[in-house]
Amino acid sequence: MKKLELAMLLGMIISVFSAGFCGFAEEYDSITDTVFRLHILANSDSNEDQTLKLKVRDAILEECSYLFEDCENAEQSAEVAEDNMEYIRSTAEKVITENNYYYDVKCEVAEMYFDKRVYDSVTMPAGKYSALRITIGEAKGKNWWCVMFPPLCIPAVSGEIEDYEGVFTDEELEMLNNPENYECRFYILELVEKLKMHFEN
Repeated sequence: MKKLELAMLLGMIISVFSAGFCGFAEEYDSITDTVFRLHILANSDSNEDQTLKLKVRDAILEECSYLFEDCENAEQSAEVAEDNMEYIRSTAEKVITENNYYYDVKCEVAEMYFDKRVYDSVTMPAGKYSALRITIGEAKGKNWWCVMFPPLCIPAVSGEIEDYEGVFTDEELEMLNNPENYECRFYILELVEKLKMHFEN
């Protein structure tokens, strides 16, 4: 297994140093650094726990989104989440107790790996992002996640996507709006990220 991983790593190193790839990698890193995400993990995969997860989601988006309205970047969004962690946790906890469950709720800002996600015309590449992570009970069920900054969560629920010029550069918007033109390079960077996580663990 180690030999296979080494061969993959060497192949990716060659690709990374190919013409034009370093600039792409910088734009990729800039996107992951620009985004702050929301991640909610259900107690289990039962229908009841999954329904409860979505109720917690709705409450967080309806009652806590205003906290992030004036945030100008992902770093500031993470700071706001840290400063209001108890309010966010109590909001989730209130929904749970109102639905006659007594699960523990944990909230934290964490660096997490996310798979690729499509929001209508915008494709958020896979990678490691900063996120507000909310876990319910044993946290063994399917998760739900979206983007808090720039604010894609509410549009994702309502079916509307805003114009994010000014948040991302023209090059980053091109990557987000036309990912099919970058599939091979995205794939290589995703493999690099997964290998990093493998060796870190």
